[in-house]
Amino acid sequence: MTATANTTGTTTSTVGALIRAGAVATVAASAATMAVAVAAVGQLAGVSLDVGGAPIPVTGFGVLTAAFSLIGLIIAALLARFARRPRRTFVRTTVVLTVLSLVPDLIADASTATKALLMLTHLVAATIVIPAVARRLAA
Repeated sequence: MTATANTTGTTTSTVGALIRAGAVATVAASAATMAVAVAAVGQLAGVSLDVGGAPIPVTGFGVLTAAFSLIGLIIAALLARFARRPRRTFVRTTVVLTVLSLVPDLIADASTATKALLMLTHLVAATIVIPAVARRLAA
């Protein structure tokens, strides 16, 4: 009986491992975006969360982060199944989507500081979720 070793340096993962990593990253990113919002709104920076005259609830940051992170996880699962290079395709796709997610913040009816805060939360979430999920995809 002989054993073979994976010497290509690529890793493949089960959907379960991908989902577990994505779920942990989603929770972490949601908590992080809410923490950034609380820190910015509190006495630390005094940034307003008013957009178009209505305040964004801090929990809204966590909920939307979770929702869009789960969409990213679905994209990762589909790429794991159908893409020739799932990791590279996932990273490229999610970086483009992250950049596109900044556009509504730029045109929002809000102060410059609020716009910067909104964009920062997108980047914080992406910095947590994208690498965590990408590591579970084959290169």
